[in-house]
Amino acid sequence: MGKPTGFREFGRETPPCRTVEDRIRDWNDVHDESLFSHAKRRTQAARCMDCGIPFCHHECPLGNIIPELNDLVYRDRWREALEMLLETNNFPEFTGRVCPAPCEEACVLGLHDKAVAIKFIEESII
Repeated sequence: MGKPTGFREFGRETPPCRTVEDRIRDWNDVHDESLFSHAKRRTQAARCMDCGIPFCHHECPLGNIIPELNDLVYRDRWREALEMLLETNNFPEFTGRVCPAPCEEACVLGLHDKAVAIKFIEESII
């Protein structure tokens, strides 16, 4: 894994939600991702710990290889992350948005802290 101590150094962050007034005027995403820098996305991927048994991977109904995806994002290898995501998911641009993210509930880090923002990382890859 890219940053073995990342889960201790960084807290969970996701993009802020847009105001209701803004959202009712268009069909854009609920979150304002323009306020979330590329570096913050990589930092969130760095929170993935080398937990040994990746329960997140086993909980994913599509079998996405989540720890490796997070590692590729942390290492700034986005093209490879997309290729790996496409190996298990034919339509990540759709499924990534509608998935209830059971992987985050299974995240080992979630036992003592807030889980890794897996859903957001997957959406960033897309």
